[in-house]
Amino acid sequence: MQLAEALAEYGHARVRSELGYAGEDPDEMQGMFELRYRGARFSLGYGACPNLEDRAKIADLLQPERIGVHLSEEFQLHPEQSTDAIVIHHPEARYFNAGARA
Repeated sequence: MQLAEALAEYGHARVRSELGYAGEDPDEMQGMFELRYRGARFSLGYGACPNLEDRAKIADLLQPERIGVHLSEEFQLHPEQSTDAIVIHHPEARYFNAGARA
């Protein structure tokens, strides 16, 4: 599970880099832990996106079975530890109402 989360964060960092926002990332690790970088990654089933049923809409668009990932009737991804997210790179995107960046 930690590897899946780490890869998701790596992907998010790579997108920031490709969009030219990596220079805005904090210099210190504590700033990364405090989410002091541009954009936010929202995962279905958690507080900001609680409705797992929305995962079916995303699966219809992305067709994850092309890479061997399937959606169960309970809206869980298989194989176990697969992950998905919605990544938004707007400068004001925050997870809930996190404070302004310093």
